[in-house]
Amino acid sequence: MKLHELKSAEGTRKTRNRVGRGMSSGNGKTSGRGHKGQKARSGGGVRLGFEGGQMPLFQRLPKRGFTNIHRTEYSIVNLETLNRFEEGTEVTPELLLESGVVSKLRAGIKVLGNGKLEKKLTVKAHKFSSSAKEAIEAAGGQTEVI
Repeated sequence: MKLHELKSAEGTRKTRNRVGRGMSSGNGKTSGRGHKGQKARSGGGVRLGFEGGQMPLFQRLPKRGFTNIHRTEYSIVNLETLNRFEEGTEVTPELLLESGVVSKLRAGIKVLGNGKLEKKLTVKAHKFSSSAKEAIEAAGGQTEVI
């Protein structure tokens, strides 16, 4: 087989439909839009979610709650994930990002007390849960709020 002999598989390449190119094309005259009506007009059609004048579903459903746009969202780190660092390491947000523990730094790092910490570490973060603080100090480490 040579490069000039290569051919795409049957049915993989479909010619695009050229609308309004005469009656014999199958899409002449009305160009596949049928006769008259809202969808036949240029710029015609209905908006997203329109149900023919019936009250649309998104308006019929009850609305509840609210989203606080000023909410600070922290990148969460559990205690068990801190075991990957060597004894006596100073764990900073930069180190966590570098080692892939967190994918991106949001408003800051919050350490939660999930799992068990077996190493003595100095952890620098923006927030600590009370159980995480106790566990780090129980393991002989230190916590530092940035």
